[in-house]
Amino acid sequence: MGTKKLHIWLPLLFSVMMILGMMIGYEIKSSTKSNSFFSSSRSSSLQEVLELVKGKYVDAVPSDSINQIAIDDVLDHLDPHSVYIPASNFKDVNDELMGNFQGIGVEFQMFNDTINVMHVIKDGPSDKAGVQVGDEIIKANDTIILAGKKLKPDSIRKQLRGAAGSSVKITILRNGALKNIELKRGNINVPSVDAAYIIAPQIGYIRINKFADRTYEEFMQNLEKLQKQGAQKLIIDLRGNGGGLMNEATSIADEFLDGDKLIVYTQGNKSPRSEYRCRKEGLFENGKLVVLVDETSASASEVLSGALQDWDRASIVGRRTFGKGLVQQQFRLSDGSAVRLTVARYYTPLGRNIQKPYNKGKEKYEEELMNRFHDGEVLKGDTSKKSGPSFKTASGHIVYGGGGITPDYFVPYDTSKLNASIAKLYYKNVLSNFVYKQYIQRKNYFQSIKSPAELIAKYNPGETEWQQLNVLATNDSISLKDVPVKDRTEIFKRVKGLMARQIWGDDGYFEVMNAWDNIVKKGLEVLK
Repeated sequence: MGTKKLHIWLPLLFSVMMILGMMIGYEIKSSTKSNSFFSSSRSSSLQEVLELVKGKYVDAVPSDSINQIAIDDVLDHLDPHSVYIPASNFKDVNDELMGNFQGIGVEFQMFNDTINVMHVIKDGPSDKAGVQVGDEIIKANDTIILAGKKLKPDSIRKQLRGAAGSSVKITILRNGALKNIELKRGNINVPSVDAAYIIAPQIGYIRINKFADRTYEEFMQNLEKLQKQGAQKLIIDLRGNGGGLMNEATSIADEFLDGDKLIVYTQGNKSPRSEYRCRKEGLFENGKLVVLVDETSASASEVLSGALQDWDRASIVGRRTFGKGLVQQQFRLSDGSAVRLTVARYYTPLGRNIQKPYNKGKEKYEEELMNRFHDGEVLKGDTSKKSGPSFKTASGHIVYGGGGITPDYFVPYDTSKLNASIAKLYYKNVLSNFVYKQYIQRKNYFQSIKSPAELIAKYNPGETEWQQLNVLATNDSISLKDVPVKDRTEIFKRVKGLMARQIWGDDGYFEVMNAWDNIVKKGLEVLK
């Protein structure tokens, strides 16, 4: 049964990892636009072939597609993280990395061909204009009808997003009545810190989902808040964090390390050694510290956890990290596209390069993570698998390079005993939709609950809710008739978490879900 359950989750997990693989670990230095950098007095064979295809080939071939095929093929023969970004995708890709976009500040979902507002971002344009959860968006700018059509999310975003400062008028349906609202679009920051709260007496918890342009600033605001609430020990959760901007990770590391300690250094064949050191007195140099990681923690996450492990500053809890020790630099091309090219490797303070091997090609590189599931590593522990070189910390602790950060305390992957039918509830958004409908139907009740802890105690879905979920699942061609009782319990835990997110955002979600999280429990055990 364990193997079958893994087959359910692995495709979803690796789809997510492929997306993460496109954004992890960029160190964006100054863009290179110098003509002399790319100039050449004579054409190369590659340039000549491209010109021949464009000028002489029997069928019409768009020049952009020829260029992209050629560039992609070149990059495919380098490393797995050098990538080409077409001009049409450049803004969206960089907005994601920077952690912001321009729009009206809502999360939406389509129900019966109608856009439902699922969340309203606090202090965003929609929040200021009075848009509420549960509103249905019918029109944009009076003429563009958004209801009654099978629109794709990208088409909807195209109508609602736009330059900051520009206006859009939307028509919403609320409690059976139409209402026109005019919005001025703004810069919407996507938080890097999912949650920050006191998880146990004198213990703070901070979860970082990526290292974007404002991550350090967000982190400091939340750390100061927790210290005012009495936090003397800290859990930093980097699970699922695929990386981002290295400077943000090193700035956070500086808050935990004293003196002028080395945090990380980078070096490449054509890039001289560049060191990142502590530069100031940190806010949390003495309190006990735990860092949570898993197989999806990568790049800048590994920079932070590796530095803290090398200096014996933190206990690392979870499972071996992804293993990405390559640094990308972004170069803009003349047509507005860009290349993120690997220019160096990064090394932890002890000299560990944690990049896993990629000399057998991209396919084998991508399969490595899947192999951890098939060979039982994530279920039984990988502390015995020491394939890379060993290093010794000042306290005599042995750490390893060449394939991710191995935790000090291993916690196995929780297969959560779910069958194929229940897996579909997740990736078809049936659970999220169920929770939203529950919230709208019983809005007054859920708004009367004052905290995630109170929600855990008071909100106990039972047979009635299970039958309602059955109806929703059946409408999406999912049968739940053979789901065992123990799996229902797991589903309702997730329902509670999603309801907490509906009420309080990600902060509430993680506060509820952490109550059952084995890695979090181990982290608390290590700190106490």
